[in-house]
Amino acid sequence: MIVAFLVYPVVYDLLGRSPLASEAAAFLPGLTFMIAVLYLGLFAMSFDFVSGYTGYLSFGHAAFYGTGAYAVVLATNGKIPGVPADMPFVLTMLLGAVLAGVLALAMGAVSFRLTGVYFAMITLGFAQVLYELVRNWGYVSPNPSEGATVDGGALEIGVPYVDSLGLAVGRLTGDSFENVLGTGFDVSATMTSYYALALVVVVCYFAMQRIIHSPFGKAMIAVRENEERAEAVGYDVFRIKMGAFAMSAFFAGIAGALFAGYSRSVSPESTYFFLVTADALIVTIVGGIGTLAGPLYGTVFHEWLGDVLSTEDDGIATYLRETVPEGLLTTDVGGVTFADVINSVVDGRAPLYLGIVFVLFVLFVPNGLLGTVRDRLGGTVAERTGDVLERYRR
Repeated sequence: MIVAFLVYPVVYDLLGRSPLASEAAAFLPGLTFMIAVLYLGLFAMSFDFVSGYTGYLSFGHAAFYGTGAYAVVLATNGKIPGVPADMPFVLTMLLGAVLAGVLALAMGAVSFRLTGVYFAMITLGFAQVLYELVRNWGYVSPNPSEGATVDGGALEIGVPYVDSLGLAVGRLTGDSFENVLGTGFDVSATMTSYYALALVVVVCYFAMQRIIHSPFGKAMIAVRENEERAEAVGYDVFRIKMGAFAMSAFFAGIAGALFAGYSRSVSPESTYFFLVTADALIVTIVGGIGTLAGPLYGTVFHEWLGDVLSTEDDGIATYLRETVPEGLLTTDVGGVTFADVINSVVDGRAPLYLGIVFVLFVLFVPNGLLGTVRDRLGGTVAERTGDVLERYRR
């Protein structure tokens, strides 16, 4: 998976210069969409960390994503008392993640008195309260309902206070490099942001993997499988749930901070709104709940579908309009032309098809993409790959 993400920008760039450029633009997600995959995928993995491994669905998870995002913007704009405006982005990102973790402890102290759908609803209620609060909080910006933007220069990911070990990220503010190592290959600002954000996401992924495979992670799974039995054998169930919730919020806060650092603007709708959590739930189910990496695959599918079915960055609709002969596009059958079909059935219909796919997955692929693959293999891909290599070694 990591190798695929590593080589994708290079392969996409090479295809863009080849005779298959129009097909690549139509059927492969652009680099800006892949950057969204990174921070949204990390957010979905944080959702899966608590929901998939403890069995408690956090419908208010957007609150932690929004806290991380707004913390970066407020800190960078010098609006958090005691935090200098020139604090390195990596530190403000960690600050936002810690604040999200603290918020999770406050929410969890009340919410974990409930279980099942009541837990999901009360976390959703907390998130909606924060959403309304931020929408009307004039301290954030003159027009808080529209959100806030980052003032000043580019934000860097790297070693704090060491300029040579940092990479500026952002849509228009990222670092770019020409003729890298004399190969004639140029690295655009978008590609630099992609690799810098990917580095943070990979570190977070391995951290969550390590926690899941630790004794604490096994306790989380014990709570998910049978909470009463876990308590009976001596686990402090409440503390385990609180710890998992806080750690999950920490990584959700980092995802929100990455979003703010790259987009340089935040709004209540793009962070605290309950549909942000709904998107994480959908991609988690599509990718495989309780698999950690599965939500990232689900996010790739979600963003790919959104990209190829839109005209924002080429897409299938644009490809068909440019390649299908004009005579066929304007052929009228019962008052409907082929161009009308493209406009009505293809262009911008990603949410429609994603909804259909979601229903099909719930009905026929309940374990999601990665969960189904693991079921077929009889274990994780890494475990089975090791077994196969061992057989060849003999």
